Amino acid sequence: MDNHTQTLRYPAPKLGIALSSSAQLYLMPAEIVSGPFAAGLLSADRAVPLAQFGHAFSSVHMAARTRDSLNAYHLNVKEARGLHDTADEILSALQAPLPIFAGMDMNVPIVMGIVNATPDSFSNQGEHYAAEDAIAAALSMVEAGARIIDVGGESTRPGAEIVPVDEEIRRIEPVVRALANKGICVSIDTRNAATMAFAVSCGARIINDVTALTGDADAMRVVASCDAGVILMHMQGEPQTMQHSPDYAFAPFDVFDYLRERVAACEAAGIDRSRLCVDPGIGFGKTMDHNLSIMRWLGIYRGLGLPVLLGVSRKSLIQHVCGDIPPQQRVPGSLALAVQGVRSGANIVRVHDVPETVQALRMVQAVQETE
Repeated sequence: MDNHTQTLRYPAPKLGIALSSSAQLYLMPAEIVSGPFAAGLLSADRAVPLAQFGHAFSSVHMAARTRDSLNAYHLNVKEARGLHDTADEILSALQAPLPIFAGMDMNVPIVMGIVNATPDSFSNQGEHYAAEDAIAAALSMVEAGARIIDVGGESTRPGAEIVPVDEEIRRIEPVVRALANKGICVSIDTRNAATMAFAVSCGARIINDVTALTGDADAMRVVASCDAGVILMHMQGEPQTMQHSPDYAFAPFDVFDYLRERVAACEAAGIDRSRLCVDPGIGFGKTMDHNLSIMRWLGIYRGLGLPVLLGVSRKSLIQHVCGDIPPQQRVPGSLALAVQGVRSGANIVRVHDVPETVQALRMVQAVQETE
């Protein structure tokens, strides 16, 4: 496909939609209900289960993309079934139970707390740079309800400088060891194979790679040789240049295609699907419009049949929408995006503000489960 912007068309509803054999299909669950409402619709055969938090859905937004067109349709589930082999595959993936990821059941929202062992984090200006401070912050997050702690030794903010691998390892070692020794699920946020291997040897259970195992030629081998979970994130470009005119035909679908290819590459390398999680990479080589569009279509990534991680905490998207607000004052926007993300299909939310996020998600869940 030529790299040109595509615009969604919404043709008038009609029976017997004719789809080109070359069309790429994308399905997003719609009319999602939960709790007693979901149970009622399921028993009446008016909805199908969504493999997430006891939700169900009765219709889908379906987009069909070819080289020259991009059309979207709203269909009930019965209309979507049998329409196309790909549509049936995605519907099956949306309903199938998610695999246990890094020892955790994905049927409840998971909060991942961010601990940056770096002096140049965009959000906390090195607040947790010292190892003892990072460890204390992580323990506080776990006490507040974080199930995963994501430890990073190299900032990937726009324009960040590359950190030598030995320095990255020096920064993360005491933090990863201390937390893993306490039985905490540690994720290592790195794009370097040597750091991945070292962190896993220290007890890290998850590798979180912003390059989806493409940034280091040895990364795939390291991951295939261990049993850690892997988060594959989409990023266009490099952190140093990724915000220099990012370009997509249609961002949500371009990102979906990329993640699907990376999942296939991992499987080909012998990495079991049950070890994989995907992240659309909000803010990584994307404009405000790209990010908002991905948030709008977030549910399509569940069609990969894997857990979805969403990282939106304190990001500049909030500033672009709400005005010139420094990172530490973007908590309300972060909470709104986290709640919207979980409602749309995210299983894990990566956040700086753990107590606030846990509280918000618990309140939403309590309302959804009530008669």
